[in-house]
Amino acid sequence: MRLDDKVALITGAGSGIGEACAVLFADEGASIAAADISEDGALQTAATVADAGGESMAISGDVTDKAECERMVAETVSRFGKVDILVNSAGITPRYVPADTPFDEKWDRVIDVNLKGTMLMSYYASERMKEQGRGSIVNLASIIGLVGYPHGHGLSDGFNPYPHSKGGVVQMTRDMGVAFAQQGVRVNALCPGFAFTALTKSLTDDADARARLESLHPMGRLGEPVEIAHAALFLASDEASFITGASLPVDGGYTAQ
Repeated sequence: MRLDDKVALITGAGSGIGEACAVLFADEGASIAAADISEDGALQTAATVADAGGESMAISGDVTDKAECERMVAETVSRFGKVDILVNSAGITPRYVPADTPFDEKWDRVIDVNLKGTMLMSYYASERMKEQGRGSIVNLASIIGLVGYPHGHGLSDGFNPYPHSKGGVVQMTRDMGVAFAQQGVRVNALCPGFAFTALTKSLTDDADARARLESLHPMGRLGEPVEIAHAALFLASDEASFITGASLPVDGGYTAQ
């Protein structure tokens, strides 16, 4: 199996792409630490892995809190003895911040989760990986970290913190990838197109909005979480042993046009 004897810590594992990564990685032999701010979500994913015969644990924690990030890594190592893979899948969009929140506080919240949270988890996981002399970090960025939102769709007024945060993840990936290269730790990012997750539900539940989003992708459809997870599996595995600092679009051709 492609991840035999590996230990994977996955944030945002309670739903969407994080959950899909946890299930797929377990199928490929990894022991899974399913982390999520929702304890119920983490427990449910860990139970799904265990019911399928995999090794798993659930961790509840907030990626914006430095002490909690350190604890989540420490609990993973305490249970499994190491951490080989970190998938930074925890993320939010401003649509999930209360609408009456002042724009600067909304910006801070999204940046804290998407960018600072990725940095903090990577900081503590990479310390362990460097000690081991090996490791793979897979960051969830976005096509909107590579290009702006399409004009005329009402998705951004130029101050939407989501593209700002994901663009930061792309650059962080490059910088960490170069910095950790000689210590055996690879750092790469995925840039998914619009996919069916909790973060896009408010858009995809509306038939007209969904059709508009589908029209932006040359393949004429949106992605499924498992399709993103398969790309994460490749980057996490030894098959990607000569890849670091890269950002891979998984977007049905969105950024190629």
